[in-house]
Amino acid sequence: MKRKTYLATICILLFPAILCSCSGNGHKGTTNSNGEIERKVDSLVSIMTLDEKIGQMNQVSVTGDVSAYAERLRSGEIGSVMNLTDPDAVNQYQKIAVEESRLHIPLLIARDVIHGFHTIFPIPLGMASTFDTGLMEKASRIAACEATAAGIRWSFAPMCDLARDSRWGRIAESGGEDPLLSGSMAAAMVRGFQTDDPSAPDALAACVKHFAGYGASEGGRDYNSANISPRQFRNFYLVPYEDAVKAGAMTVMTSFNDIDGIPSTGNPYLLKEILRKEWGYDGLVVSDWSSAGEMVAHGFAKDEADAARIAVNAGCEMDMMSFTFISNLKRLVDEGLVKKETIDEAVKDILRIKFELGLFDHPYTDTSRIRTAFYRKESLAAAEKAAEESAVLLKNEDNALPLDASRIRRILVTGPMADNARNQIGTWAFDGDPSHVVTPLAALREKYGKKIDIVFYPALKSTRDCDESGIAKAAALAGQADVVIAFLGEEAILSGEAHCLAEISLKGAQGKLLEALHKTGKPIITSIMAGRGLCIGKEIENSDALLYSFHPGTMGGEAIIKLLFGEAAPSGKLPVTLTRHTGESWYYDRMNTGRPATGKEVLLDKIPDDAFQTALGNTSFYMDSGSKPLFPFGFGLSYAEFELSGIKLDKSEYALKDSIRVYARLSNVEGPDACEVVQLYVRDVAGSTVRPIKELKAFKRVEVPAGRTCGISFVIPVSDLAFYGADMTRKVEPGDFELWVAKDSDSGTPVKFSVTE
Repeated sequence: MKRKTYLATICILLFPAILCSCSGNGHKGTTNSNGEIERKVDSLVSIMTLDEKIGQMNQVSVTGDVSAYAERLRSGEIGSVMNLTDPDAVNQYQKIAVEESRLHIPLLIARDVIHGFHTIFPIPLGMASTFDTGLMEKASRIAACEATAAGIRWSFAPMCDLARDSRWGRIAESGGEDPLLSGSMAAAMVRGFQTDDPSAPDALAACVKHFAGYGASEGGRDYNSANISPRQFRNFYLVPYEDAVKAGAMTVMTSFNDIDGIPSTGNPYLLKEILRKEWGYDGLVVSDWSSAGEMVAHGFAKDEADAARIAVNAGCEMDMMSFTFISNLKRLVDEGLVKKETIDEAVKDILRIKFELGLFDHPYTDTSRIRTAFYRKESLAAAEKAAEESAVLLKNEDNALPLDASRIRRILVTGPMADNARNQIGTWAFDGDPSHVVTPLAALREKYGKKIDIVFYPALKSTRDCDESGIAKAAALAGQADVVIAFLGEEAILSGEAHCLAEISLKGAQGKLLEALHKTGKPIITSIMAGRGLCIGKEIENSDALLYSFHPGTMGGEAIIKLLFGEAAPSGKLPVTLTRHTGESWYYDRMNTGRPATGKEVLLDKIPDDAFQTALGNTSFYMDSGSKPLFPFGFGLSYAEFELSGIKLDKSEYALKDSIRVYARLSNVEGPDACEVVQLYVRDVAGSTVRPIKELKAFKRVEVPAGRTCGISFVIPVSDLAFYGADMTRKVEPGDFELWVAKDSDSGTPVKFSVTE
């Protein structure tokens, strides 16, 4: 029997209310508007056995050998599989599920598609440094097209965890330290993955993770507890998740961590009160890998059956790889410890996603798509653009950059990241092919190899290489060159999940290599590629110019060389604060304290031997580092000199229902055509609780031709000034405010306004 006839017959005989065509309306956080999908879901659930329902709640990581899972697929014990990347294998799994199981329910195929599938874009922290939500949406659309060509219909992204500690390896997957920027980039990723029609064959279901507070892991150690006050949780940490949910994300993943002693996978306050009731979310909630079963190790559940009971009753609906649901839920239902209605609601959310993705209508993948899906010309161009916009110029002393190729006879290229394709693409890039990566050395040779003598001597085998024997030769070669470009940083394995560090300076002998190069007196251009914000105070001192890239992906080398030689102007801005030392803790939207630093404090090396206790300045600062970080959030230089002027508001007093209209002028007073990221910050001068010294409320990328001035405007609803105050209700508190239009979080002059009742 032909497949279409076979499926149609099943639809008619088993559940006539379920039509075999699917409307494919997008998930918007509320029940499907026309009710058609709801009727299909209800009809299917009504004829399912308890075993079949529990099977839908079971997600398994599989291999390409379908025979090992065939019986479980036929019996309906698996609802979703992950880590298949071959469309033929995907179709083999789907064929058994759709044609050989009793109810013919298709599988949901999942994969970690974090910053590209085959064409790899900068890591999410790098994408955040672009401050370009349109580019993030485009990058996610490309990733979705590539992943769906391989049969994948569900990605475990975006990661919405606010990250303020660079020791934490998963900061690489984050949008950085600011709620607005993180949420804006996450929402853009959701739109790019899912589009307005999730039933389209190239639509990819997004998964908001890790819900919630995972980025506050204590000590920067992965999987650790997150101790966040309820007010801080509401005002900062929950914001990016909510932005992504409101953008229509179809799924949400619970986090590994506990908050105040309650693991997120078993936290009904998170999953029911906040996510469901407050935000109106009606999608699927999946655990992180084995996080349901790990509640036993947490000491929150006595055994795996207890863990399954807690997780399901809290609102977790699909178990990823702990097998606690499939092994225990039937008995828990029989014993009355889990209600049948709870199981039904979970299964409905799972089936709804499958209907919305059009899987009942089109369960199989068109294998012909894969032949032309990867590394398309336009995809590579977008990846190059993203790498270009993500690079942050941190130093450019005496206009050392851009390099003038016409005045250079010989370049020494050195350092372990100059020609390191595998590590250039960064963490969570399982499917990126290093053979397609353009490294800086390859791009430099391609562009300038016939005009300039390019000498390549890496000096170190890897970023962790402590062998200093090659440094002397590197210094000697530097002495014979007109300019030195040192490519330093960290390997991909040093960041990402479970890759946390106690010391976040450059590893190995990289610092000593750069110091030796600096002593030659030749111009030293440093390019750093890393998965986190590193402590690079010494590297800044030993460089004439320093360009920082958060692992830039497939086309990173091409973008970096364009930037170094002036074919493009840097425009990236730091999404995280950079510190001088690992022991420092800085983020820009911190509280002022009762004794803020003045900048006049006496530091460690200036303390007199007979100093009294009060001689140093009793303020909030580090005696051995000072009162400010190395570089603030939002910082990034350009080859153009930009000036902001004429900053004014449409009025000085606003009512609660008003919008604040802000005007400014941005002038490119010197240098080439370039782009500046203009940032708008606000401070609530006095509140019912202590308020941050600044909060980002808007940002805008502005292209300004050389010698020109552009007008800029922002419209900020007064409602955006709301926060959870002393009474833990979110509202705008009338009073005095300050507003900055600036190039980073530590510059600019404020204008004042007030809000009245």
